[in-house]
Amino acid sequence: MQNQNLSDTLDRLTGLSAQSQTYAIRRERQKVLDATQGSEEGLFDPALPGMSVQERLYVALYACLLTPATDLAKEYALRLASLGADSQTLEHVQNFDTHQIGNARLEAMLNFTQILITKPIQADKIALAALPAAGLSTPEVVTLAQLISFVSYQVRVAAGLRAMHALELQS
Repeated sequence: MQNQNLSDTLDRLTGLSAQSQTYAIRRERQKVLDATQGSEEGLFDPALPGMSVQERLYVALYACLLTPATDLAKEYALRLASLGADSQTLEHVQNFDTHQIGNARLEAMLNFTQILITKPIQADKIALAALPAAGLSTPEVVTLAQLISFVSYQVRVAAGLRAMHALELQS
């Protein structure tokens, strides 16, 4: 995680480089930077049991589309495409037509994502019960919630970095 020579996802998507003040400020809290990138790498690690990488990427993409966070949504769509994701499923997700996917498990994950992103107060016992009913194990439900939380965090950090970088470029 401590490869300080390479830009992480947020640096790349927000246009930060080693010459940027925002880049330097971000490195004043190297532990946070490492934890952020490490969380991303861990949540999308193919060795993580349970949800497939494609399922996790669909959830991340949908969370970004719902927010909206276009740069991150494009990132996750590209990752899905590079894994050979089904173009029809990808189109349904991108068009917010998730009930037409034809995969009850993925549809339940995306429905829960929508609830957590757009109406978190409704993420109650009933919303959670739909996940095991669609075939998700308890560890997968935990991973799903962690993933949605991480993407929400990632979106906010990216927005903050973009704002800081824009101010830097104006001065």
